[in-house]
Amino acid sequence: MRQRIGVMLGDGIGAEIVPQAVAVMEAAVAPEPDVDLELHPFPVGWSSYLDQGHTLPSTTLEGLAAMDGFVLGPIGHAQYPKDRPECVNPHPIIRKHFDLFANLRPAQSRHASSPLHDDVDLLVVRENNEGFQPDRNMVAGCGEFQPNEDAAFSIRVITRRQSERIARAAFEAARRRDGKRRVTAIHKRSVFKLTDGVFMDAVERVAKDYPDIAFDDYQVDTFAMHLVMRPQDFDVILCTNLFGDILSDEAAGLVGGLGMAPGLNTGDDYAMAQATHGSAPDIAGKGVANPYAMIVSTKMLLEWLGAEGSHDGLTRAARRIDRAVEHTIADGRHLTPDIGGSASTHDMGSAIADACSHVSLEADRKG
Repeated sequence: MRQRIGVMLGDGIGAEIVPQAVAVMEAAVAPEPDVDLELHPFPVGWSSYLDQGHTLPSTTLEGLAAMDGFVLGPIGHAQYPKDRPECVNPHPIIRKHFDLFANLRPAQSRHASSPLHDDVDLLVVRENNEGFQPDRNMVAGCGEFQPNEDAAFSIRVITRRQSERIARAAFEAARRRDGKRRVTAIHKRSVFKLTDGVFMDAVERVAKDYPDIAFDDYQVDTFAMHLVMRPQDFDVILCTNLFGDILSDEAAGLVGGLGMAPGLNTGDDYAMAQATHGSAPDIAGKGVANPYAMIVSTKMLLEWLGAEGSHDGLTRAARRIDRAVEHTIADGRHLTPDIGGSASTHDMGSAIADACSHVSLEADRKG
């Protein structure tokens, strides 16, 4: 089975962590004779602008449409010149173009990497393409506007259709996970009576279709406190765009930081692996960036492709990556500085890739 994966390095540390994630992915599928991983590079970001005059060339979008899935490195759009229309922020455009409406952001305690809490295993399910994000809400041509120098306005868009879609994605995720089979919806309905009212009405309607999944909800400020104090109590956290963006970073802080924060953007037809952290220009080129988030993001992509195509080989490859990550972190010899080690990005990535080979051989012998 051929799987065509588009690979975009992105900016900053992307050139260091994406190659490690790709190498781990290749090592994980190597024992599967019926999986043919075909990797296609595509230009994106600042290097693309310097080479082709645009941070997101039309040829990239056209090429990605022929792929089964994508890998996108971190984007440093904050550094892009504001006065150049060809310097667009690529990832919201890609998400919108391919209708990647669900952003899945797990936070999991790993041995030796979780200074604040043990036994955390959360999944933030974040709506991806509406909410308060001005680059995704093209209402009357803009999501933000400033009529004069003393006032500025943001438009928040919440639709019933997208709310129902993201709610269903959250409940389906709760069914697939080995967790508590619980969905917790986050809102501020007491203040945003209309927008969060539409969201929660849609979520509550969808919840009735999943009687096997426990369901509750919290005001966002109250939940932020409970997430810090007792994260072990939660399973799948369902959020609108901005709340999900904030709470997923908080969850990452509980388990070791943004280097431990993977993510997957999914839709009905495509999925894109994308770690939730940024391009980290302060450490770019130093070889110390943690590749974990990018590696586990590609694991999530293999899981999604395996489930969508009912392909056991891809599912096994994803499990190899998970076992290899657990082994490498527990071993402790090849960890980057942000999680208490002194290894380089390459050393940690290579250790995980090597572990993929070892765990796959063990699994094959047992089978």
